[in-house]
Parts: sequence; structure tokens; C-alpha cells
Amino acid sequence: QVQLVESGGGLVQAGGSLRLSCAASGGTISDYGIGWFRQAPGKEREFVAAISRESNSIYENPVRGRFTISRDNAKNVVYLQMTSLKPEDTAVYYCAAERTDYLFVPVAESQDYAYWGQGIQVTVSS
Repeated sequence: QVQLVESGGGLVQAGGSLRLSCAASGGTISDYGIGWFRQAPGKEREFVAAISRESNSIYENPVRGRFTISRDNAKNVVYLQMTSLKPEDTAVYYCAAERTDYLFVPVAESQDYAYWGQGIQVTVSS
């Protein structure tokens, strides 16, 4: 089964940028739809963005226009480029994978994802 490892998190000032990476091993990432989720302290995990096998993408409203999800199947990596970061973006970010035959449909529901990374902290200071 595929294992996922996030990297690229850290502390950034409001207005800054970070790029998160989700590296896959034990599987070919091109076989999977990938989602990014986040969980802030005291809050439920929420959807951020998802990308289908053929790179169709969807975004939750608070991040649309600021975050960009992309994939590099040759490197077995999915990225989340985050710009214009706000303090409310502070959370632990998780990537998740679902093995699917659907090429064009990104998935926003966490229960559809079978594989999860361990999460990485993103902190945006004001």
C-alpha cells in the first residue's frame, strides 16, 4: 500500500508563502487521487484541495485563489503551493490518497481517502 510523507511546513509571516510536498512510496501516485486537508487546534479536520489523476482540481472557498495543488507523477509527488497566507491558515496539514479508476474527478470527502500522511505543521504569524 502507498505511504505518504508531507514536508515543507513551518513558520511564516502573514502574506508569505510555503510549498507543501506529499511524497508517495510503495505505490505509483498516478494511480491515486490526492487531497489536502487541515486541522486547526480545537477544530475538526477540513478539506483544503484535491487533484484528480488527470490533474483536475477543486478548492475549498477560503483558499481558492491563494492555494494551488499540482502533481508531478514522474517524481511521485503532489504539491500544495500556498500564497498570501493568513493566520487562520495555521493548522496541521495532511495529504491523503485514494486509489481510483476515475481520471477526472477530484474528491473532497475525507472518508473516501484510504491512505493518509502523518501531517505537518503550518504556522502563520500575524
